[in-house]
Amino acid sequence: MSLINENFLELQDSYLFSTIAKKVAKFSENNPSKRIIKLGIGDVTKPIVPVCLEAMHKAVDEMGTSSGFKGYGPEQGYEFLRKAIVENDYKKRNIDISEDEIFVSDGAKCDSRKYC
Repeated sequence: MSLINENFLELQDSYLFSTIAKKVAKFSENNPSKRIIKLGIGDVTKPIVPVCLEAMHKAVDEMGTSSGFKGYGPEQGYEFLRKAIVENDYKKRNIDISEDEIFVSDGAKCDSRKYC
């Protein structure tokens, strides 16, 4: 007698990003004057921009030294990164926020209870 793997019953009927793309397209159609900042998977047919490549090279070189190696970050994110987020993303827009209000995650999946 064959049994079904119960985990198959929990699978979603579509890929998350395609579902999001459909919802964004519908919203855009219904709200043509609204600007949308898309934080999805991006366009993987285009090369990485030079400023990102430079930053990655610098980070790789830093991680290759004993003094620069960081390993796993603290639970809330590295302090230097949270400071940079406050300075560059909020203060420049005259938004008052402190570093302890910033949480840097490695992704939504690990932050949702279902996947812990």
